Amino acid sequence: MTSQKSFINKFSTLAILLLFVNFTVAQDLPPIVKYNSTTYNAGNQNWMISQDKNHFVYFANNEGLLEFNGSNWVLYQSPNETIIRSVKVIGDKIYTGCYMEFGYWVREKNGRLKYTSLSHKIKSKINVDEQFWNILNYDQWVIFQSLDKIYIYDTKTNTFKIVNPNIRILKAFKTPGSIYYQTVNFDLFEIENGTNKLVSNNSILKNNKIVNIFEIDEGLLIHTQFDGFYKLTNGNLVKFNTEADSEIATSSIYSSQMMADGSFAVGTISNGVYILTKEGKVKYHITQRKGLSNNTVLSIYEDIDNNLWLGLDNGINCINLKSPIKSFSDDSGNLGTVYASIIYKGFLYLGTNQGLFYKSYLNDDNQFKFVKGTKGQVWSLFAYDNVLFCGHDSGTYIIDNDNSKLIFSQSGTWKLGLVPNKKNLLLQGNYYGMSVLEKVNNVWVFRNKISGFNYSSKYFETTKSNEVYVSHEYKGIFRFQLDAQFRKGFGIYAYKSPNKGKNAGLTKFNNSIYYAYKDGIFRLNQKTKVFEKDKVLSTVFANNEYTSGRLIIDNSNKLWLFSKNYINYFTVNKLNSELKKNVISIPSSITNTMLGYENITQLSNSVYIIGTTDGYYTFNIEDLNFKNNHVVISNVSVNKLNEALISSPITESGTFSHDENNITFSYTVPKYNKYIIAEYQYLLEGFQDQWSDWSSKSTINFKNLSPGDYKFKVRSKLVNSQIENVAVYSFTISKPWYSTNFAIIIYFLLVCLMAYYINKAYVNYYSQQKQKLIDENNLLLEIKELENEQQLMKLRNEQLSLDVNEKSRELALSTMSLIKKDELLALIRDDLKKSSDEASSRSVKSILSTTINKNVSADKAWNVFKEAFDSADNDFLKKVKQAYPSLTPNDLRLCAYLRLNLSSKEIAPLLNISVRSVEIKRYRLRKKMDLPHETGLVEYILSI
Repeated sequence: MTSQKSFINKFSTLAILLLFVNFTVAQDLPPIVKYNSTTYNAGNQNWMISQDKNHFVYFANNEGLLEFNGSNWVLYQSPNETIIRSVKVIGDKIYTGCYMEFGYWVREKNGRLKYTSLSHKIKSKINVDEQFWNILNYDQWVIFQSLDKIYIYDTKTNTFKIVNPNIRILKAFKTPGSIYYQTVNFDLFEIENGTNKLVSNNSILKNNKIVNIFEIDEGLLIHTQFDGFYKLTNGNLVKFNTEADSEIATSSIYSSQMMADGSFAVGTISNGVYILTKEGKVKYHITQRKGLSNNTVLSIYEDIDNNLWLGLDNGINCINLKSPIKSFSDDSGNLGTVYASIIYKGFLYLGTNQGLFYKSYLNDDNQFKFVKGTKGQVWSLFAYDNVLFCGHDSGTYIIDNDNSKLIFSQSGTWKLGLVPNKKNLLLQGNYYGMSVLEKVNNVWVFRNKISGFNYSSKYFETTKSNEVYVSHEYKGIFRFQLDAQFRKGFGIYAYKSPNKGKNAGLTKFNNSIYYAYKDGIFRLNQKTKVFEKDKVLSTVFANNEYTSGRLIIDNSNKLWLFSKNYINYFTVNKLNSELKKNVISIPSSITNTMLGYENITQLSNSVYIIGTTDGYYTFNIEDLNFKNNHVVISNVSVNKLNEALISSPITESGTFSHDENNITFSYTVPKYNKYIIAEYQYLLEGFQDQWSDWSSKSTINFKNLSPGDYKFKVRSKLVNSQIENVAVYSFTISKPWYSTNFAIIIYFLLVCLMAYYINKAYVNYYSQQKQKLIDENNLLLEIKELENEQQLMKLRNEQLSLDVNEKSRELALSTMSLIKKDELLALIRDDLKKSSDEASSRSVKSILSTTINKNVSADKAWNVFKEAFDSADNDFLKKVKQAYPSLTPNDLRLCAYLRLNLSSKEIAPLLNISVRSVEIKRYRLRKKMDLPHETGLVEYILSI
């Protein structure tokens, strides 16, 4: 019996769990933003959460105080390197508590937080191993709660009051009117006038830890760990039942929060988080299987924008409860990647790579069911003539609720489309060409394959003249003509331009055929049959935004396109047919759609569904209007070349040295929606003239800025929101010391001084050059005078030489005259001696002795010659005598005659000897002078 009861209980539990799984599997959930420890670079566990007036969020993390501004995470190490257990933003201060330490953090001018300890004032009163698990604020007081005591800090007087119960404390709570705490014996106390006041020791609370206390109209709403909610009114506890009580009882509640709209968020130890309405109905139950990072919820916090933050045992999650976007994620893998969707007869059909699934669209609680026989890849869904067609890898199916009928199996079917003016015919684009379906006897059947065209027809469109345009990803665009019976294609033409392209698409919009690929979007000119680039639509793919050329037309004639960072749709202005562009800033990296197979379906007037690789998400375009938070500059960092960044004050203008010219700006809009991404524009006045392109990047770096004054501006927008503010930061990059005004004055003075000295040097130089030229000219004149003097001297010497020669000739002539005279006298004497007459003999003798012999005296003639010769030749004979003392008077006479350049024949009569004797005398003279053989005697004598 006991075994049977046990089996029944287990079966009942299993049935409840299965029912719950069925309830949750198909539920569309708000987006969940996941942050793991590698993302925020801190510990796994997060014990408490708070937010400041700038919308920055703070977490009490195992590694310290964790800050998130929507763009960047910053971790501040705990003051004593222990786990921070509690955090609370009060005013401009961020209070934290950890192991035997509590205090507050304030933001410095550079945007960084700085810690100030409060506990050091009462260090002696803190118990050993005491940790501070909770921080509350009440008017001017800040309450730090450990498991032993409650420390009440008066912010006005900077004094402490300590509540020290006789028993340990489980947890403290705050309501708008009071501070409560529960002890380990499960009694509930209120702090009144700094003392303990027992509020309740009701037996219901025994062995039931209080998770949170909320103030309601009836009194207090007490949330217990295992037994749900109780209302405490005038000391009486009354159970407040919810739909999740039975499930929560087995999950163990760890944290809870009353939301701004009166609903409740309940975090469990092992079963994720419950979102309950204020009436107690389960709105969402979100677990790890449905998108949470972890099933253990340590802390819960609702931020200013009604996002629900969860501090998990392993990571941080943010649930966008108020997001206009809802998502369904199939973590089981049964559904697969969604390629097509449609609303048909009140059911939502999803075509995936696993097959076709459906569920009631009006009842969100139903799970998806599989349509029998459709296992495999579904490419498209097409509703026509009250029939739902399914383009499948196996062919074409007709769908009726959960039944399917295969009506074409010759090839996989990409797409189905209408035939102009033929209501009973449908065209199919297949793997190997195109085919026709026909309605016969109110039943759709395969009629024929179109012959003549055998290329894959993933995208095709037709015209009224039965022309068909086909886009083939690897071959480009084809055009061909159908015959009147739609059985044959002919006149096939392959376009060379536009080119083929990856993920290219083709569709008909506003009665025109468009082709899209990476180089832009092209519109067919019906007259010329040429595709011309559409400048308006092509802006979607500007700035390297292209990811897919898939073009989708919805039921309200909107043209949808997907790009790298946006979802774009165009509407037609009914007055002038111009296209209006609308942008939703949801990047493809977040939407997780299959590139080239993006799909969007209009579920109602403004609600759309977009398939993803693991499910889908829905959104209401009318709700995509967001209030834009103010953009703030969160950090300004500067650095020198190859050095680390240094944070600079952001609350005042900055002044940086000339080599601190690499500046990084970080800015943010503290929005935490998963699918709504803030975009930024920046302008650096003094460096650029125009605002940058919109970008989701929240940092910008400027390198090697020149000295000068700059003003950095940044603005933001969310989706199509208006720009609300512009954050501005002014700064100056100083000139290097050698470029300052003082340095310029010094340079000017130095230049003037240099100019003075250079001028002086030039003056001196040119004076010296002038003097040098004068000296050179004087020298030249002197040289010229010397040359003239030398010339004159030369002329004089030549004249003297001529005079000497003349005198020498004269001397020689006189000498010759003397010789001739002596010869004549000698002849006369000889003739007189021959006379025989005695009388005459006496007279002759008298003549000979008195006249002739006196005039023939050689010595007298020589002396006269010698004096004349020395006078003419500067005492030549004296010089020779001094040089050669051994020379005889006859030798000197020979030297004199040789000096006169007389020949031996001419010298012989002068010496009264023969010519032979003259030669002998010359030879002996050479010997006496000891002349070398090669030296001529006459040349030597002439050189003396």
